Amino acid sequence: MKRQVWRLAVLVVVCGLALQAFFALRVAAMAVFDPQSTAFQRSEAWRLLVEQHRLDWTQDWVPRERLGTAIQRAVIASEDAGFAEHSGVEWDAIEQAWERNQRAEARFEAGRAKTAKIVGGSTITQQLAKNLLLSGERTALRKAQEFAITMMLEAFLSKQRILEIYLNNVEWGEGVFGAQAAARHYFRVDAQRMSATQAARLAVMLPAPKRFEKKPNSGYVAGRAQTIVARMGAVELP
Repeated sequence: MKRQVWRLAVLVVVCGLALQAFFALRVAAMAVFDPQSTAFQRSEAWRLLVEQHRLDWTQDWVPRERLGTAIQRAVIASEDAGFAEHSGVEWDAIEQAWERNQRAEARFEAGRAKTAKIVGGSTITQQLAKNLLLSGERTALRKAQEFAITMMLEAFLSKQRILEIYLNNVEWGEGVFGAQAAARHYFRVDAQRMSATQAARLAVMLPAPKRFEKKPNSGYVAGRAQTIVARMGAVELP
């Protein structure tokens, strides 16, 4: 019995190491090859086919140099101001997000709020790790794997490449993926020709693109975009 337990433990460890090696090879290959799709995109494609029986999909990969600096500055200013300096995870931001979520949950349980709003503290690299290779489930094991892949991304890829892959794959509405597709969809221009305000409006949408695409010109989007525009000049591009 004891020997069987040890064999099972060894098998679990070996499988775990093999999985990490698989992820590491996938990430390392991205230094040269553009990812054809992400786990999140494949999940969305399946959902659209099942629910709508069609696949309205827009994505156009554009090299970082042709994306223009406006969208790069806007997304960093909105999503991850320390992107150029951190090593993939900002622990202070995670701690602050956890504290805000605890306060929100307490207000909800006390009846002083309608929802217990969840605030994230993920960096751009963490968001990319989650969307590239993982499911959307919220478990401790999945979060641990997200951290591991985040470290792999930072180890194997340059900051420029991480940002390029992120901007070409992130969701900007139902079936709209990547900055080029979003620029054409919302403003009828190429990404590199967007103004600072247009780029900022796209950056505002990132936490909840499906919600904001219904009201892209809402007062909140306009006000938040102006705040991002004001921050863009101080952004350090990698």
